[in-house]
Amino acid sequence: MENRLFEFIEKSPTAFHTAATLARRLTGEGYTELYEGDGWELKDGGRYFMRRGSSSLIAFRYNASAGGFVIAASHSDTPAFRIKASPELAGAYNRADVEKYGGPILYSWLDRPLSVAGRVFVRTEAGARELLVNVERDLFVIPSVAIHLNRGVNDGYKFNPAVDMLPLFSKGNEKGALLGIVAEAAGVCPTDIISHDLFLYNRMSPTRFGAAGEFIASPRIDDLASVFATAEGFLTAAECNSLPVLAVFDNEEVGSSTREGAASSLLISVLTRIAGERLPSMLAGSVMASVDNAHALHPNHPELSDKENAPLLAGGVVIKHNAQQRYATDGVSEALIRLVAERAGVPLQDYHNRADIPGGSTLGTIADVLVPIPTADIGLPQLAMHSSVECAALEDINSLITLCRALFSSEITARADALSLSVKL
Repeated sequence: MENRLFEFIEKSPTAFHTAATLARRLTGEGYTELYEGDGWELKDGGRYFMRRGSSSLIAFRYNASAGGFVIAASHSDTPAFRIKASPELAGAYNRADVEKYGGPILYSWLDRPLSVAGRVFVRTEAGARELLVNVERDLFVIPSVAIHLNRGVNDGYKFNPAVDMLPLFSKGNEKGALLGIVAEAAGVCPTDIISHDLFLYNRMSPTRFGAAGEFIASPRIDDLASVFATAEGFLTAAECNSLPVLAVFDNEEVGSSTREGAASSLLISVLTRIAGERLPSMLAGSVMASVDNAHALHPNHPELSDKENAPLLAGGVVIKHNAQQRYATDGVSEALIRLVAERAGVPLQDYHNRADIPGGSTLGTIADVLVPIPTADIGLPQLAMHSSVECAALEDINSLITLCRALFSSEITARADALSLSVKL
């Protein structure tokens, strides 16, 4: 598992690459790609996936007699820096002109090798075509100001993204070099590039650490570890009379209100095309897990966590709760997750924000507005969320895979007073 996880993270520097990496895996497992603009002729037992915007993906196994859906949803994007349309700032040095995407911990991006990846649109005789691109070498550094010139840096310096976070990439008087490097990596001429969606990414490879090698340090653990775990669980689940759906959305880090995000029509559109007139009755017997990471108890700052609801690394999968509905978990969805975990032998932990510290949110409460089914927010405990390098425990990733496999092997049946559950293990 470890090698596959590390390879998945390294091959997924942007949301576009995450979707492409998943698509290759699914194709290799016998899944057929569908396209939104085509008619869908689904065959009983067929394996399918579709993409929207090259960065969101939904996969499913069609079961004509299924009574409901079992859905696990995660997100493909991570906090980063996006390259602007005119990508260079010339001067004594050439720097890339970037803007913040999501909520990265700014200082964590300083003084480490970075590169650029994403997609470009290039001219063709028919118009334009899309190409994924990844400059697979150390290309940038965002240099710190030396402490001799910024004596207050250790006293709470406020970083300005428009000033402090501009990456150095060449000596001066070479404007135009950046798109030239991107074009070379894409195998096209710079003048062929019409537009681009390019992001900085951390070049560090995932690594194990700890006395027994029990922890991992890696870029993009949030949320690629969840994408990996849900996909592994989906692909290895037992067949049952529920219809399994793997959903990976883009743009969670910026609110999900895009055509590829969880607030879009993407999921409900796919479910409608699968179920047709049976959609209302199938939704009544469905469940969704919104799978995103949770804050583990910090070793140096335990006071930032709730005293009784603070998960630990290597302590098990986390169920996330919030009275303001920033997480979607309620009594129904929590009961279902607990039953699945109990039958699969997966340890669980609870997370609540400390009552006076507002926490983050995730895609669960957004997605279930359009797909009104019991939804639980679950995930991996991790440290340094939104840092350029994050920390988690391998044991928890294995637990999440096992839980997702059991969830996708579950059959949910709606009744007047309750939901019944069977799990094939």
